Amino acid sequence: MIRNFFRKFMVGRYGTDHLNIAMIIASILVYFVHGITLLTLGVFGIIFMPFAIISYALLVLAIFRMLSRNITARRKENDAFIRHWWPLKIKLKRAWVNRKQRKTHKFIKCPGCGNTLRVPKGKGNLQITCPKCGERFMKKT
Repeated sequence: MIRNFFRKFMVGRYGTDHLNIAMIIASILVYFVHGITLLTLGVFGIIFMPFAIISYALLVLAIFRMLSRNITARRKENDAFIRHWWPLKIKLKRAWVNRKQRKTHKFIKCPGCGNTLRVPKGKGNLQITCPKCGERFMKKT
């Protein structure tokens, strides 16, 4: 019964997307920072009250976006967010993978095109051929 009511209520509304999830996570993190400052500074932590206000504002805005009936505007906002977020996400993911592989491999930039190449560590001087531009160069691994 409650599920059916909620389903009918959400008909024609936007729902959730990447931007809403990011706003909710940011709200939780900002409120966590606010809580830590209150615990560590005690009464003087009141000066960090804007953290709580920002946290609540992010949460209210995320809920507003979920319940909005202006689907085209919300979709444009989400597309703009993804355009900025996706390259950062790819860089972070690549850095995480490189960090995990740094014990067994070395990462070298091609002098011709700047492409990052992965070569095994401890093999001495190697002649490396870039698969992107075809340039050959020597490098110690």
